[in-house]
Parts: sequence; C-alpha cells; structure tokens
Amino acid sequence: MLQTANYSLVLSLQFLLLAYDLFVNSFSELLRDDLVNALVLFIVQDIGILFNIIIIFLMFFNTFIFQAGLVKLLIHKFKGTIFISITYLGLTIGFHVSLLKVRWLLPSWYLWTDALQTFFAFQRITGVLYYYFYKRTIISLGDPRLYEDSEWLRKEFIRVQK
Repeated sequence: MLQTANYSLVLSLQFLLLAYDLFVNSFSELLRDDLVNALVLFIVQDIGILFNIIIIFLMFFNTFIFQAGLVKLLIHKFKGTIFISITYLGLTIGFHVSLLKVRWLLPSWYLWTDALQTFFAFQRITGVLYYYFYKRTIISLGDPRLYEDSEWLRKEFIRVQK
C-alpha cells in the first residue's frame, strides 16, 4: 500500500517535473541565441517527461488493482493520460529536434518553417492536455480504494470476468 509520506514525496516530484516542463515551454525562446543551454534544457525537459511517464506506471504497478490482475481495468481508467503523455513526449522531442536543427544551421536568423510552426502548435496544445490529464491522474492515484480490497473492486472483478 502507498504510504502517505511516500505519496507526498512522489506527488511533489511529479509536480516539480511538471513545473519544470511548463517553465521550459514558457521561457525557452529567451535562450534563442544560446543554443547549447537550450539543448541542455530541452534534454532535461524530455527526460523529465519520460520520468513522469515511468513514475505513473510505477504507481500503477503499486495499486491493488494491478496486483489483483485487473490491468485492463487500470489501463481503461487511465488510457487518456497514457495516450496524451506518450503523444506529448513524441511531439516535444520532434519540436526540439526541428527547432534546434533550424537554429543550428542559421543561428542569427529568425526563421520559423511550416514544420516548426506545426510542431509548436500541436506540442503546446497537447501540453495543456498533458498537464490537465496528468495532474488529474496523479491526484486520482491517491485514492485509497485503489490500494486495498473493496466491494467496488470485487464488483469490477466479477464484471471483467463475464
């Protein structure tokens, strides 16, 4: 079972990673001329998103639902978050690669290609969805019903078996 102290620590780490991601998305344009620092910030951002995805799956594995073998129920309940998180990671990496590729070739020019604008728009829109779904999921995973046997879980187990 997830202890309150452990959950608070994990929740704090997840919010810290989300805040860093939001910070980099908001202020990365200020490092337009300093490409090496932008590259480092982007790499740390991508690793942070990957860590958030790993932490979510580790929290899934810690639930009683997962341990009871109702993986399908758990995935169904959080499929939106899983899909949005993986999509956001892919779009963020694509945006970073496109941005740095354009800027590395022409560092003194202010150039936005069509592909870069598309990645930017989709990455930011997906980012808003990512923040919402991810925050909702990490708060939902604090529900004690997910970590103990209950009548709700027994009903779901019977429903899934049929």
